[in-house]
Amino acid sequence: MEFEAVFTTVALGFEAVGALAMIVGFVIAVILGWRSFSRGEGGSAAFSVLRTTLGAAILLGLEVLVAADLIRTITSKPSLEDAVILGIIVLIRTILSMSIQIEIEGMLPWRRALMTSGGQVIGQAIAKDRRASAAGSGDPAAL
Repeated sequence: MEFEAVFTTVALGFEAVGALAMIVGFVIAVILGWRSFSRGEGGSAAFSVLRTTLGAAILLGLEVLVAADLIRTITSKPSLEDAVILGIIVLIRTILSMSIQIEIEGMLPWRRALMTSGGQVIGQAIAKDRRASAAGSGDPAAL
């Protein structure tokens, strides 16, 4: 197998992982939103959980898709046209990522003291859900 074919396969793998991250994140967001609603936290809280978790999943997927584009571009035959196309794709995805991040956190990314990735936001949402479930069950060991 030649060099370019190997990296094309790697880039396809990254694209599949990016899409899978968004699909799995969607499922997790729906489950966490439903659990929040069923615990009686209200529709507003459930919507907030759903929106935040789904936004984080989309961010994570976009980050992986940018990596796939970079791999695909740097391993192909270099041309000015490919570089411009990559630049436009990265710019669009960066703007999307920043706007989603602003929606999730309510502030500009550079105003945060600590950077948080999409995966960390999903992990925090799951941990919060577990704490809320444990508090509802009355099991102090689960906290």
